[in-house]
Amino acid sequence: MAQLRSFIVLLLVVVFDDLVSYGEAAYNIADYGAKSDGRTDSTKSLLAAWEAACGSAGSATMYVPAGDFLVGQATFAGPCSSSKITVQIDGTLVSPSDLGGAGDWLVFHHVEGVSVYGGTVDGRGSSLWACKAAGRSCAAGASSLTFRNSKDITISGLTSTDSELYHIVIDGCDGVTVQNVKITAPGNSPNTDGIHVQGSSHVTITGASIKTGDDCISVGPGTTNLWIEQVACGPGHGISIGSLGKGYDEEGVENVTVNTAVFTGTENGLRIKTWGRPSQAFVKGVVFEHAVMQNVQNPIIIDQNYCNGDRGCPDQSSGVRISGVTYNDIHGSSASEVAVNFDCSASNPCTGIGLQDIKLTYGNTAAESSCKHADGTASGFVVPPSCL
Repeated sequence: MAQLRSFIVLLLVVVFDDLVSYGEAAYNIADYGAKSDGRTDSTKSLLAAWEAACGSAGSATMYVPAGDFLVGQATFAGPCSSSKITVQIDGTLVSPSDLGGAGDWLVFHHVEGVSVYGGTVDGRGSSLWACKAAGRSCAAGASSLTFRNSKDITISGLTSTDSELYHIVIDGCDGVTVQNVKITAPGNSPNTDGIHVQGSSHVTITGASIKTGDDCISVGPGTTNLWIEQVACGPGHGISIGSLGKGYDEEGVENVTVNTAVFTGTENGLRIKTWGRPSQAFVKGVVFEHAVMQNVQNPIIIDQNYCNGDRGCPDQSSGVRISGVTYNDIHGSSASEVAVNFDCSASNPCTGIGLQDIKLTYGNTAAESSCKHADGTASGFVVPPSCL
C-alpha cells in the first residue's frame, strides 16, 4: 500500500511537471505559501495563485497538491486574461468551522473557460446542522462551490462532503458540464441540496452519485436546456424542479431531460413543486425517462400547493403553468400507496402530461395514482392505472 501511495504521488508530480514542460503556465498554491496541515489559513495563497492564473496570457493551471488546506471564503473573480484555466485539485480544501453567514464559500464569478478537476471540498457543516436541530439562533450557512454569471465551465471528478448548505450551485451560467461528481452529507442534514441550477442554460449533469439531506438535484427559475443523466440519488429528496412561483414575476423552466436515474430510499423521485400563490412562471418541455425507484416515498409527484409554513399563500392557487411533461419507463417500488400523485393548480391545471410504460409497486401489490386538475394521456403498460 505504501508503494502504491508513493507511485501515485510520483505520477501526480510527473503530470504537473508535464504541464510546465508543454508551455502551459502552472501555479502551485504551495509556492504561494499554502500549508497542507489543515490548520494554517491558506486563503491568501489560493487567491494569489488564482490571480496569477487569471492574469496569464495563455492557458494556465492552478494546482492544489495532496494534503488538507484550510481555506476561508474565497471569490475567484473574472474576467480573466486567460481563456482556459484548469483548477487541478489533488488534495482537500477544508472550510473553517465558523463560515456561518458567508453565503458562498468558494465562488467563481464572471469567469469563462474554467475547468475544475478532481479533489475534495469539505464544508464541515455538522456544527451548523446541530445548531439548527437544537432550535437555536444559527448563522445562515454557506454553499460550498458556486459558479455565477460564467460561461463554458467544467466540473469533473470532484467530491463534495458535508456542505453547510448547497454543495454545488450553477447560477446565471451558460454551457456547464458537471460529470462524475460525488456528493455526500447525512440524510438529516438540512438544506444540503447536491446540485442546484438556476437562471442557467445548456447545463449537463452526468454520472453523479449524490447522498444528501435535501434535493439531490434542484432546478430553479430561469433554467433552460438542462440534461441530467446517469444519476444515483439517495438518501435525499429526489430530483426536483422547484420550488417555483414564490415570486410573481419569476422566470420559467423549459427543456429539461432526466435520463437514467436510480433513487434509493428517497423522499421523492421525480418531482415538480410550485408555491400555491399567483405567479407568471411556467414549466414546459420536460422528459423524465428510464428511472428506477427503490422504496421511494413519492416516486412521481407534481405538488402545486406548496406553502412553507402557510406563509403568504394559504388558500391560494398556484399561477405556475405546467405543460408538456412526459414520464417514460419508470419502474420500481413505492414506500407509499400512492406512487403517482398529480396535485395540480385549480386555476392553472396541468396539461399535456404523458405516461408511458410505468410499473410501480407498493409491497406485493400495484400502487395507486391520484390526479387533481391534471390532463394528459397514458400509453403502453401503466401500473398503477392512470388517473389522467
